[in-house]
Amino acid sequence: MTPGHTSPTSSEGSAVPDGSGTPGVTLDDVRDAARRLSGVAHRTPVLRSRTLDARTGTRAFLKCENFQRAGAFKFRGAYHALSHLTPEQLARGVVAHSSGNHAQALALAARERGTHAVIVMPADAPRSKRDATAGYGAEIVTYDRYTEDREAISRRISEERGLTVIPPYDHPHIIAGQGTTALELLEETGPLDVLLVPVGGGGLMAGAATAATALAPGIRMIGVEPEAGDDTRRSLAAGHRVAVPVPRTIADGQAVETPGKLTFAINRRLVDSVVLVTDVEIRAAMAFAFERLKIVIEPSGASALAALLAGRLGPPPAPGRPTGDPRLARTGVIVSGGNIGVDRFRELLG
Repeated sequence: MTPGHTSPTSSEGSAVPDGSGTPGVTLDDVRDAARRLSGVAHRTPVLRSRTLDARTGTRAFLKCENFQRAGAFKFRGAYHALSHLTPEQLARGVVAHSSGNHAQALALAARERGTHAVIVMPADAPRSKRDATAGYGAEIVTYDRYTEDREAISRRISEERGLTVIPPYDHPHIIAGQGTTALELLEETGPLDVLLVPVGGGGLMAGAATAATALAPGIRMIGVEPEAGDDTRRSLAAGHRVAVPVPRTIADGQAVETPGKLTFAINRRLVDSVVLVTDVEIRAAMAFAFERLKIVIEPSGASALAALLAGRLGPPPAPGRPTGDPRLARTGVIVSGGNIGVDRFRELLG
């Protein structure tokens, strides 16, 4: 099996070929995905909190994908991608690599579409995510995320068994499906000033940015990465894709070495900036969500909320500051998932 990425050659990370020439994704693609997902994916709730608004100096709208089927936004892209397969492809089955949420989403989507899924998962993936993936009927193949190349393993299985590869983020149908998250949010809230989006491989951000910038011109698209895995931030700064060492962070869903080719091409055009959060700040956001919002979210799902709570949009306005202050922005926050077991949740917040 092919070794995975190693440490970058400099503080900027090692260069990775960019995604020039790859097909794009449009608002019409996102709307088509919404039609295909209608009646299948949940239209998840948008939560408000006066406490959150007061603490952050914003008017925050939380799009809660922790209430999505399979527990995360990933179901949108997975089901949408499968909806484009031919009967022959569905008969043979599909394969994907994922640390957990795409795994669960594709396993469930495959069951819904009457096909079989093989999932390549890291051996250290959270047990709750492995169990859920198996529970949906998928076959699991494990690998070492620090020494093996998951994409090479998926390709080998695809070639040996004739399965269709469904990537976790770097595909137009996946991106369009994930973009329905922002489409629904803006349909409910109206135009927003800022949208905070967790970034791993960049599929959610690419889809959200495609929809949001078309529907709300002038919106600021801000990505959020864990401090230990800032591959997208480095890539945007460098102007090309770079690789970082495999991130060691509690935000396992964002532990990606480099952005996708297509996702980076889109995000380079549409994303304003990427901010970073620490594992401590992610834990604090999980605790806030549990205590104040009465919801359970996983570390990756909490990163955008963590950025807001940690003041990454700037400090809240001083008392008596006029309500027209730009920091009192209408701020969307995508809470991307809630797949975490009881033991792990207690371990992180205990």
